[in-house]
Amino acid sequence: MSAQSEFRASKKIKIKDADADNKPLSSGDKEKDKLKVISLATEIGLQQDLLYAGQHHKLLVVLQGIDTSGKDGAVKGVFSGVNPQGINIVGFKAPSTIEKAHDYLWRIHQQVPQAGEMAVFNRSHYEDVLVTRVHDWIDDAECQRRYAQIRDFERMLAETGTTILKFLLHISKGEQAIRLQERIDDPEKNWKFDPQDIEERKSWDAYQDLFSSAIQATDADHAPWYVIPANSKTHRNLAIASVVLETLQTLKLKPPAANPALAKIKIV
Repeated sequence: MSAQSEFRASKKIKIKDADADNKPLSSGDKEKDKLKVISLATEIGLQQDLLYAGQHHKLLVVLQGIDTSGKDGAVKGVFSGVNPQGINIVGFKAPSTIEKAHDYLWRIHQQVPQAGEMAVFNRSHYEDVLVTRVHDWIDDAECQRRYAQIRDFERMLAETGTTILKFLLHISKGEQAIRLQERIDDPEKNWKFDPQDIEERKSWDAYQDLFSSAIQATDADHAPWYVIPANSKTHRNLAIASVVLETLQTLKLKPPAANPALAKIKIV
């Protein structure tokens, strides 16, 4: 079974019932799995070279997940072999005053990949149907309108040449507690700790339900959701890298056609 099939979200998925410890791609040897991730990252880098050279396809990778689920770690592990010139990594924080003055997709659309580019969203437009709904900044009717707008937005991107991959990094509540405590206890990790993470943790169940709703409302063949068991950081990266590479390989990327005029040029 391919990684794409293994992790593809079901339309009826309930995130609270998903197994965050599942490791279907693991060899059982952590060190071997780490080496496999490095190998996959290298292959993704080679595919990105072809993507950039061709200046035709575009790849958008969306990483969503609750605090400490490993979005930053996934970026570092999966895309370490990609030439920085061909990738745009965007970390979406709380919107600025100017961004709030526009529609919520305005800042998102500015960061989508151009021809020949990969873009990785560390959080994304889905914050506007997750955080906003958890805190009742929007009601359910507005949330449903936004689902429809997101579906239209992603369909437009796909129809204009963007390949979209959306990953939900799923960790357990117990694993989150361990990771938050590590940030508190380890002085070298204190900079990662945000007291707001503890406040958001109080809404754990609400977030799990909203993850499920968002996936059910916006999963599509042209913009698929993948649910990644992320209690294991190594397997998380292995799973994401496998899906990304399989997807790039389906594009059958090739170098641009040779320029016949160059055959006459001799450097002396």
